Amino acid sequence: MTSSIFSFGAPARRFCVLVHGGAGNVAVERRPFHVEGCKRAARAAGEVLRRGGGALDAVVVAVRMLEDDPLFNAGTGACLTEAGTIEHDASVMEGRELRAGAVCAVSGFPAPISIARAALDDGRHVLYAADGAARFARQMGFVPVDESTLITDAARTALDVVRGGRGSSHWAGGTVGAVARDASGSCAAATSTGGTVNKRLGRVGDSPLIGAGTYADDEGGAVSTTGNGEAMIRLGTARLAVDRMRAGDSAEQGARWAIEQLEARLSASGGLIAIDRDGRFGLARSTATMSWAMTTDDGEDAGM
Repeated sequence: MTSSIFSFGAPARRFCVLVHGGAGNVAVERRPFHVEGCKRAARAAGEVLRRGGGALDAVVVAVRMLEDDPLFNAGTGACLTEAGTIEHDASVMEGRELRAGAVCAVSGFPAPISIARAALDDGRHVLYAADGAARFARQMGFVPVDESTLITDAARTALDVVRGGRGSSHWAGGTVGAVARDASGSCAAATSTGGTVNKRLGRVGDSPLIGAGTYADDEGGAVSTTGNGEAMIRLGTARLAVDRMRAGDSAEQGARWAIEQLEARLSASGGLIAIDRDGRFGLARSTATMSWAMTTDDGEDAGM
């Protein structure tokens, strides 16, 4: 863990979307590719907002693009369990009516965030798990695929390295997420991940848990987290940051405070992106890297 917290803020915008490509320590030569992947996702989501679309649609579009990019630990290219399989986690939440949908430990589908969105739209339950999540997905018209089509050589290599005791179980470019605020002032957040390399079957991290990995409330703002999932769950990191914004903190202040709490109370590292009710961006991380990109009504920016 680094000994300092990096953060930044941005002024209010009419509409805006901010995405992240996971906290960690991405190799220097790979960093530009991670930033470019985030840029593509932010631009696509920004186009949704520019055409008058809602924040909820924008964050799902952004995360869906990142799930399709094998550089990231979500969707295609997600990290592998102890059994060499994929178990995806994803969640989405909108801040106007506090609707949410999530899936965890689901296998055989390339777009877990879209299944989470279907759960939100269906409205009967918030969170579906494992075989139940797969059954719900099929009922909603999602077609399963051969899991081998979702596994990359990089994921196999990462599993071999961890099994051999030569590396960390935390994917260096991990969880993906997005937060947005649309022109009507409504906000949303979405998060998707493959979890940790060599994780036990059935392990669920913070990403699909509302309040831990994802949270949105128009009275405060929206947050997507990345990092030590067990610690994020224990602290309720996403809700913690939104509560600070509801109490008057800017997005940057809320993000920084939540990551400071994660480090001070649980000696854990991670990062998060936030947008507050006034349309201000915030980002904070206690890791070496966290790729990000944003698109607003008057421009775009990105970094690591």
